Amino acid sequence: MGLEFVEKRMIAMSTARRKPPAMKRKPKEEVNKKALIWIGASIAAVVVAMALLLIFNG
Repeated sequence: MGLEFVEKRMIAMSTARRKPPAMKRKPKEEVNKKALIWIGASIAAVVVAMALLLIFNG
């Protein structure tokens, strides 16, 4: 009786489905801070230049 139980248990364990792997996380995309700073500074420079031209030409 004991040996049969062990054999059935081994068969049950070998056929048990494996748990699927946890969701694979993609590496978090980082914001390119230098690019944002350059873009912001460029836009600010254009706005300031336009404002100065409007003031001095007006």
